[in-house]
Amino acid sequence: MGAASAEHLLKSWLRCVRGGGWISIPFCLMYVVTLLGNSLLLFIILTERSLHEPMYLFVSMLAAADLLLSTTTVPKMLALFWFRAGEISFAGCLTQMFFIHVSFIAESAILLAMAFDRYVAICDPLRYTTVLTKSVIGKMGLAAVTKSSCIIFALIFLVKQLKFCRTNLLPHTNCEHMGVARLACNDITVNIWYGVAMAILVIGLDAVLIALSYGLILRAIFQLPSKDARLKALRTCGSHVCVILMLYMPAFFSFFAHRFGHIIPGYILILLANLYVIIPSMLNPIVYGVTTKEILKRVINVFS
Repeated sequence: MGAASAEHLLKSWLRCVRGGGWISIPFCLMYVVTLLGNSLLLFIILTERSLHEPMYLFVSMLAAADLLLSTTTVPKMLALFWFRAGEISFAGCLTQMFFIHVSFIAESAILLAMAFDRYVAICDPLRYTTVLTKSVIGKMGLAAVTKSSCIIFALIFLVKQLKFCRTNLLPHTNCEHMGVARLACNDITVNIWYGVAMAILVIGLDAVLIALSYGLILRAIFQLPSKDARLKALRTCGSHVCVILMLYMPAFFSFFAHRFGHIIPGYILILLANLYVIIPSMLNPIVYGVTTKEILKRVINVFS
């Protein structure tokens, strides 16, 4: 992307923002709800010993990843909206890029671990406590962070090898990988294919394995003899499925829209990218708080 097109896209987005600082208000409110909801969820799970079970520990990991993802992006976005503070150093941009992508890949890995948790709980319940011990859960969380960090360190290394000699106007409100790479004046073919491979082999593979595990779970559920048991098992998985859809659907839509949706205005793509960062992070604690009886009970106790 040349300097003129990058500047044009950024100006069109800023014109949308200047149409009224109103667009910052929903983002600010969503960020506040995200902070309060995920912090409350973490507090309840970590302080209530009866919730130190695999499913809830995975939920706490997801809440921590949501806090990191939203805090990495939204404050800088609001600074742009309110104070036109769009400047960021190259080192700061790389740092933001690292935490954005690490958080997202770690969330995907945590959702896969949660799908495995539900599979064992429903398809092999007698081995549940022996398979998913606290030690195994800790190793799964460490593996999610390690995997995402290693993948993104390679991405950061590729970006650092690029030479930027045309423009420093990033057509985005955060340091998204391809947005930064397209500002370089040398060949970015490796960056493009690494991004595609990362989406397919990491996020895509996680999504396929999650779908496979839920296929096996559904088969096991419909083989249960009791209707009440089937409904209970479906309710147990319902909140997890909602969270999965909220993470993957906007992310895949944004990914394909950026690569194939050339007729979509640039500022709409930027808006969608910002929404898929904040909306899942905001809704996850609400979904688990409302649909999980044990968590809902503790939330009511906190406020009463």
